[in-house]
Amino acid sequence: MTAKPALARKMPGTHSERELWRILHSGQARCADSGLDPEEWFPLSADVSRARAQAASAIALCTICPVRAECLEFALRQWFGAGGDGVWGGLVAAERRAIRRQWLGGAAVTEFFAEGRRSAS
Repeated sequence: MTAKPALARKMPGTHSERELWRILHSGQARCADSGLDPEEWFPLSADVSRARAQAASAIALCTICPVRAECLEFALRQWFGAGGDGVWGGLVAAERRAIRRQWLGGAAVTEFFAEGRRSAS
């Protein structure tokens, strides 16, 4: 049996789309084997506070996930696809919408994990 090749750790923002996809499907992501009902990843409310409460279990997993930054970056890149809905990188859609302009302007995804930055416009 051969071991899977280790994925090189790079700084967020330096991965290609293909590398991000591989990282998210490498088995490192906490969501993959969480056992959470898929509905818990997709809050119904558009209000940030309510959406975060609805997705609290999913968000808790994200906070300890080793590929959280890559997950958020993938969602921001895939805005008009998979990344527009649900919880990605520990943020609900309304939070990602609020930070997207800053990210497009060059802000690193890790800047948005600090408490208080999530609600930035």
